[in-house]
Amino acid sequence: MRHGIHPVSRPVVFRDRAAGFQLLTRSTIDTRRTVEWEDGTRYPVVDVEISSASHPFYTGTSRVVDTAGRVERFQRRYGRAAADRP
Repeated sequence: MRHGIHPVSRPVVFRDRAAGFQLLTRSTIDTRRTVEWEDGTRYPVVDVEISSASHPFYTGTSRVVDTAGRVERFQRRYGRAAADRP
């Protein structure tokens, strides 16, 4: 690899404020805010709106969608007009 063309990768904390979840990982993102991690070291922190701790897909709190009702509603609205077109 050529030197001087790649961004610097360093430890960064990603924090989901809604779920109270924090993840320490490596990233090239640049931020001036810091937070003290569990080991007493201060790391740059990035606040995110959603993570695996708060996303409905991962938490299992998503609601079931009635696809049959949606298809029927679509057919009522657009089914006849779409079928009549060549």
